[in-house]
Amino acid sequence: MDMNLEGKRIALVGGAGFIGHNLALRLQELGAEVHVLDSLQVNNLGALTSGIQQGSDSDLYLEFAYDRLARLRKAEVPLHIVDARDYQLLSPHLGQLKPDTVIHLAAVAHANRANKDPYHTFDHSMRTLENALDSVKGFQPHFIYFSSSMVYGDFGGDAVEEDRNCEPIGIYGALKYSGEKLVIAYNQVFDMPFTILRPSALYGERCVSRRVGQAFIENAIRGKNLTVNGDGMDTLDFTYVQDLIQGIVRCIVKEKDGVINQIFNLTYGSARSLNDLAEIVLMRFPKIGLDHQPRDDLMPERGTLSIDKARNLLGYEPQYPIEDGFNRYIDWYLDFVKSHPELLQR
Repeated sequence: MDMNLEGKRIALVGGAGFIGHNLALRLQELGAEVHVLDSLQVNNLGALTSGIQQGSDSDLYLEFAYDRLARLRKAEVPLHIVDARDYQLLSPHLGQLKPDTVIHLAAVAHANRANKDPYHTFDHSMRTLENALDSVKGFQPHFIYFSSSMVYGDFGGDAVEEDRNCEPIGIYGALKYSGEKLVIAYNQVFDMPFTILRPSALYGERCVSRRVGQAFIENAIRGKNLTVNGDGMDTLDFTYVQDLIQGIVRCIVKEKDGVINQIFNLTYGSARSLNDLAEIVLMRFPKIGLDHQPRDDLMPERGTLSIDKARNLLGYEPQYPIEDGFNRYIDWYLDFVKSHPELLQR
């Protein structure tokens, strides 16, 4: 499959975050003209330097954020400092760029934080989405929206397909599902072509959300025990960021074949338990142990997402089971710590 994207102008709204900067670099490699629009406020420099996102890892994550920006600069990816909550600022930027594809990534990307601060989550998720959609409805680019597997709520045991009824639990899942409905509405009213993506349990280099796998690695490097909520038998469809990016690229490439107005699960396609993930870390750090604490009642019972639709329509084929992807992630962390040893001694 020809993955050449020369001649494509692509705008990433919220593109300086974890997914966005990795995606921008790959799109640039494939020949696209990539523009990143970001306020640098959510899971980025603003939150990490203002005290909004404070913790023992703030200095470490600040270095990750600086590294993201350095990589974008080195690749000569233009960065537009734009707050997508401000329609009067976002609309002229997108209107001037007139991208062929808009990828909307702006959001609070953490369920626990969303539940604790609904207003902030709405402001940076739904408001930014409405502004982006309305800013581009006049020239109708392919609009790619990042939703979440959290829209399904409890999975119920079987591999979840895209046509399953969605029953989200909590603020994060509810807003993601609302976002999907808004994107579909813009297609109905303005004929805006769209793709909705539902990733799950993402992990990879320069993430600052401190999801479970990241917490495992940081604890292990510090010589602390790993902590699991519940008995560790909960399963997640852990997905390495480069597998996700492969799927996004295929969504863009397949535009010319008419593969639009679809919803795709973009995950590894095989859930693994928290204990499985912990075991990978414990094999690399054999001197530490595993502790358990109560499970969060607002966390849905999840599992495997079916990727048959993405395989059939996009040719998507993930390459990184956790044995490969997570060990790559650990290796990257260890290399980073060699250059910044003081950041994980706290």
